[in-house]
Amino acid sequence: MSRLDRYLLGQLLTLFGFFALVLVGVYWVNRAVQLFDRIVGDGQTAGVFFELTVLALPNVIRLVLPVAAFAAAVYVVQRAAAESELVVMQSAGLSPWRLARPVLAFGLVVALLLSVLNHLLVPESRTALLDRRAEIAENVAARFLSAGAFLHPVPGITLYIREISPAGEMRDLYLSDRREAGVEVTYTARSALLVRAGERQKLVMLEGMSQTLAAADGRLAVTRFADFAYDIAALIDGGPREGRTIDELSTPELLWPTPALVAETRSTPAAMLHEAHSRLAHPFLATVGALIGAATLMVGAFSRLGVWRQVLAAIVLLILVQLAANAAEGIALADPRAWPVAYLPLLTGGLTAAGLLWLAARPRRPPPAAAAQAAEAPA
Repeated sequence: MSRLDRYLLGQLLTLFGFFALVLVGVYWVNRAVQLFDRIVGDGQTAGVFFELTVLALPNVIRLVLPVAAFAAAVYVVQRAAAESELVVMQSAGLSPWRLARPVLAFGLVVALLLSVLNHLLVPESRTALLDRRAEIAENVAARFLSAGAFLHPVPGITLYIREISPAGEMRDLYLSDRREAGVEVTYTARSALLVRAGERQKLVMLEGMSQTLAAADGRLAVTRFADFAYDIAALIDGGPREGRTIDELSTPELLWPTPALVAETRSTPAAMLHEAHSRLAHPFLATVGALIGAATLMVGAFSRLGVWRQVLAAIVLLILVQLAANAAEGIALADPRAWPVAYLPLLTGGLTAAGLLWLAARPRRPPPAAAAQAAEAPA
């Protein structure tokens, strides 16, 4: 690479790192606040919160990096134009095609990072995240066994435990179940224990009473019991995982789906093939986005109003590429033989970037008034 390429590539990578850090921070904080409220409400520790946020981070980075690449390309070209560096480069005989070379190299670096995320880090982190969530969902004691507080694990359920012994025995339990319309069932028990029956949790209440109130006629039915088992699986979001999802499968598994994998993921061969080819094409959309951003700014002429019109045009072009991706997804999910359409957005974006560079490389004709003045000027 020439010194100019290294100079531009260094600026692109530096600003890319800055924008990526800012966007990941903003996106992560937004997600972390929601996750923190849920984790704290479930009685989990800060360590669990940190673990879950770290496991979710690869997917956040995968979503943010293409935007950061586009922003870096636009900012570098805009700053070069504002500081007259772009004019000097063009005056030295460098065409827009030549100036796009470091942008292309930068886009390929970003595509390499995204490929590692798509094919390795994101599937592995997704599996670990879902497994950890299932473990937390099964840990009923950590979520509900909190003494001295009224808990509402799901809408319609109220749970209160006066005291929990060191051995795990719950004393003076109150449970109200109002999930069925028009019927309210209240359970009270002197003590209760958690018992695992297979892969399900049972709440065994001892020496208690159940009261069923029917709102239609106001009748109250009271039943006393020595022991009563209450299935608390409905109070747990999730439970034991029945199989993997498409996001957890490796790319080779998605490219050659077997009937066993289709049954495990409860998906379709078309969806699996589309996911595999989307993983292959998605990284290069960041390259295309960076080229579109840089080429759009090269097309526009100097204006005292700034480059906001060119930036807006680049954003509109990226939106059109994304619309093409959405349309391709709908086609690919309908027919497994239509997987090549997953590369349609990449082709559309590449042709758009090439067309913009071609327009930027065309010699600009002077305005009619300027051309007339030049013709009337004395030799």
